[in-house]
Amino acid sequence: MTTRDPEIPNQGDPAAAPRQAGTQVIAHYLKTLPAAPGVYRMLDASGEVIYVGKARSLKARVANYTRLQGHTNRIARMIMATCAMEFVTVRTEAEALLLEANLIKRFKPRFNVLMRDDKSFPYILIGRDHPAPQLTKHRGARNRKGDYFGPFASAGAVNRAINMLQRAFLLRTCSDSFYENRTRPCLLFQIKRCAAPCTSEISLEDYRKLTDEAVRFLRGESQSVREMYQRLMTEAADKLEFETAAKYRNRLWALAHVTADQSINPEGIEEADVFAAHQEGGQTCIQVFFFRTGQNWGNRAYYPKADRSLGVEDVLDAFIAQFYDDKPVPRLILLSHEIPNRALLAEALSTKAERKVEIRVPARGTKSTLVDHALANAREALGRKLAETSSQARLLEGVAERFGLDATPRRIEVFDNSHISGTNAVGAMIVAGPEGFVKGQYRKFNIRSDAIAPGDDYAMMREVLTRRFKRLKQASLAEGGEHDQKPAQGDDLSLAQADASARPKVKASRVEPPAQTSREMKKLALGMVPLTFAERVAQDLPPGTVADDLAEAAHEAEDEAPEKEAFPDRPDVVFVDGGLGQLSVASEVMRDLGISDVVLIGVAKGPDRDAGREHFHMPGRQKPFMLEPRDPVLYFVQRLRDEAHRFAIGTHRAKRSKALSANPLDEIDGIGPARKRALLKHFGSAKAVSRAGVEDLKEAEGISSEMAQKIYDFFHERRT
Repeated sequence: MTTRDPEIPNQGDPAAAPRQAGTQVIAHYLKTLPAAPGVYRMLDASGEVIYVGKARSLKARVANYTRLQGHTNRIARMIMATCAMEFVTVRTEAEALLLEANLIKRFKPRFNVLMRDDKSFPYILIGRDHPAPQLTKHRGARNRKGDYFGPFASAGAVNRAINMLQRAFLLRTCSDSFYENRTRPCLLFQIKRCAAPCTSEISLEDYRKLTDEAVRFLRGESQSVREMYQRLMTEAADKLEFETAAKYRNRLWALAHVTADQSINPEGIEEADVFAAHQEGGQTCIQVFFFRTGQNWGNRAYYPKADRSLGVEDVLDAFIAQFYDDKPVPRLILLSHEIPNRALLAEALSTKAERKVEIRVPARGTKSTLVDHALANAREALGRKLAETSSQARLLEGVAERFGLDATPRRIEVFDNSHISGTNAVGAMIVAGPEGFVKGQYRKFNIRSDAIAPGDDYAMMREVLTRRFKRLKQASLAEGGEHDQKPAQGDDLSLAQADASARPKVKASRVEPPAQTSREMKKLALGMVPLTFAERVAQDLPPGTVADDLAEAAHEAEDEAPEKEAFPDRPDVVFVDGGLGQLSVASEVMRDLGISDVVLIGVAKGPDRDAGREHFHMPGRQKPFMLEPRDPVLYFVQRLRDEAHRFAIGTHRAKRSKALSANPLDEIDGIGPARKRALLKHFGSAKAVSRAGVEDLKEAEGISSEMAQKIYDFFHERRT
């Protein structure tokens, strides 16, 4: 149940300016709040959610926010920014914890601990929507019928696991369209990686038995599967069926290889996640290791966004609740630190998983060794990130110096094309910033224009840049198209006005000033503590009055590190892979769109395409120039160009592979899986279907006269 207070005007209405903020608003809600478990949301003047919290008793928890004293700087600033609140009551505190995690991931409030880099994990999927189940990699929503196993830390870990499972159980990995078009076994059958159910080399019943054995193995019954194969091998040998015995021997070897091909295989741990957190330099790194079926399925490092004042235990506590919002929960969770809500979190996750979930902080033994290993990895990962961030900043400063930029770039975009004589043409964009490559913002562009001649790189680059920056131009216009006006330096009045205009206008109210120690008062009297511009604005008010609580907020904010600016969507520098020709195309596109604040640089390969001899072209410079052969900035630009080239080629190959495996029958309206299967069974291949006449097509099962004519017209029109 969601509740609002009718006495508070303009709640959550961005168009209306609230009359009150801070403790006065919060105090109004205490009249109607129940002493029941629930979740509360704090909203600022614009209606944006700034904090989400859970409580065993909503009334008791909210009552703590009706005063400013006794809170950290972060909580005090949050209270003063609150203009409205929303509440949801639940049955238990465990349900409140789960709902809190959901809402934090949805709204991303700036005063909460935020889990970043939350990409969907890859899983192994054994599809059950086909007579011959497919073994494949899956990422995203689980809307396909089948068995899911994971999560895996990376796509590479999934691919390695699938490769090993192919050896052991001979399951197919091909797509359904590829499966339906086979008339003879593919290469995977020849190298003993697939049982080839597509050509009836194995019956569907026996193939499903192999599938069930693979499912049992992935669910942790590896020992029973090995014992079964051992027994079958012995029975076959006793019957002098040596070929069958050799088959089971090979599977046993493959299963042993699957189990042994892991860096860490702890005994006695079938299913567990290990969390280890390390804090340094105001940042926190959380390493997560995944163990399934007694095997290490990889690890991943996270860097959650949190206030510097929070301890590592609090960050880890908030992180775990959000982590399992959309992921399966293991039976055992191992932690490096004791967290405040361990018992409550275990209860909530048990409710979510509908089975017992244990959360432990091991002190000795194998489990403690795993935690120590994860903690060492967290420490090393955070050290690398801090070092890389520092070195990356120096490289960006070097780019600004070498190319004569006015400021250090925060976002660099690099563009490249890939095609083979104009076929399957794609454009690629990669992004780099202060923390390295930002792969979540990479973009691919399928070349759509029919007017582009095959192999015209200039026309393809023009289309890619036009689509990219036209979209950016439209987004800027939608936001108003105006940049914030910067006040003149040294003008205190303009600074105060700028700050006051950025804050919600709240009516001045009398509140009790925060208690000051005698030392603080002495420093203030002696002029040792300089007044901020907000305090100067508030000087003309009567004693005990604070306008918008600005004086206290500004004073407390001085102790806080400034929050890092969000990564921009607009690039500062654009590199195009090519010489003067590609640069001319890019300049023309920018001129047509009216964009003049983006620096364009063309990267041309040197003589004989030797690395280190690149020439750079820039608008306004008559001649190209080179960087020193051993210049770190040159190496950095080479990395950018090579990454763009790799991404473009990879995208092109994926598009080409998809085109090669496409079945023309899929393009015909009314041809579903059943009719396609009947046509392929009757004619043998899609090519034979394309050559068939109307009368021949009618002989296939489920093909009416109307459908036969439609199929014939489709292929006949394509030929003409």
